[in-house]
Amino acid sequence: MKKIHLLPIAFAFLTLISCDQDQNEKTESEAPLQDEIGQIQKAYAPDGRVALFSVDAEKQEDGIILKGETNMPEALDSLKRKLRASEVTFVDSVRVLPDTAALESKILGVVPISVANLRDEPKHSAQLVTQVTLGMPLKVLKREGGWYYVQAPDGYLAWVDYGGIQNMTTAEFTNWLDAEKLIFTDTYGESVEAARPGSAMVGDLVAGDILQLEGENGGFYEVSYPNSKKAFIQKSQAEPYKDWLASLDQTEESLVKTSEKLMGLPYLWGGTSSKGVDCSGFTKTVYFMNGFVLPRDASQQVHAGKLVDSTRNFKNLEPGDLLFFGRPATDSTSERVVHVGMWIGNDHFVHSMGEVHISNFDSTATDFDEYNYNRYLRSKRLLNEDRDLMLNLKDEKLFVQDSI
Repeated sequence: MKKIHLLPIAFAFLTLISCDQDQNEKTESEAPLQDEIGQIQKAYAPDGRVALFSVDAEKQEDGIILKGETNMPEALDSLKRKLRASEVTFVDSVRVLPDTAALESKILGVVPISVANLRDEPKHSAQLVTQVTLGMPLKVLKREGGWYYVQAPDGYLAWVDYGGIQNMTTAEFTNWLDAEKLIFTDTYGESVEAARPGSAMVGDLVAGDILQLEGENGGFYEVSYPNSKKAFIQKSQAEPYKDWLASLDQTEESLVKTSEKLMGLPYLWGGTSSKGVDCSGFTKTVYFMNGFVLPRDASQQVHAGKLVDSTRNFKNLEPGDLLFFGRPATDSTSERVVHVGMWIGNDHFVHSMGEVHISNFDSTATDFDEYNYNRYLRSKRLLNEDRDLMLNLKDEKLFVQDSI
């Protein structure tokens, strides 16, 4: 389970107890309108992982100036209406993202490598928070050196380096969206230079990678990457995207079958691909290979779907249901969801913890998973139950112009 990283919040520390009143007045003078800004942030951007509203007010001689940045212009408009209604005089200096001018109108992008690592700061030593796979579209919000602040289709905000994104204008992105696509369906593989066995490798591939389909050549598909590289992929390892999508069963059985293909994958904090998965990255990958885009983290996935159990009555569960684990709420602390797995039936669930493996909730069995049993919180059913927090690729034009 990944940690939650919220946007930084500035705290004022009182250093002299005898000067509490003066210090409070100074704080209010230096950082006015915190209540008003906080109300807007709570209403529009309660989860800093998927919404950016980093705004502060600074008092100057000629009035108040609003500073910061946001990717939610509607939130900023709401704040300004609120201030005008209170007859507050201010100057708006908030940067609204995307920064179209600085990005030279390339406010969209597509991942051009098998797996791009997204981090919480624009540097390679920063924490890996999620991954996006080849062909995944991204919204580009701003640039800092060779890094881009992007938003993935699941809403997640993070930084990707220049090698992990092919920047595009709206017109360029539309052209890419119009093209026929291919999805790589094997767990691992490669693209090669020529349509023959033993040809030199162009790049590695993982399950869910999307490329542009150019044609066929014997037992190979001819493809191109978002950055225009050409390659070939064996037909046994891939499918035309529309054919794949139309053929998906999206059933309990298909979810379990997909999980079996990922058994033994190593645990990777922030991982959401065949190169390694954290707990929510595993459930996200299983559902994606069945045509669904889930929220990124376990603490977000827990809000999707329908509640099916909260009392350890596992007879209510069906394969594909998600089980959530952590610390329950108390009178003084809130609930903390830290882990997720997927039910596969007969008292067993599969999850990424150390590696992707199966655990047993039969308390009489020798391999009973007592640790996770004791921290179990509840189970949710997402399949055929959620239309708000998860995307169905059969309905969404994520990789192609026309839905299936």
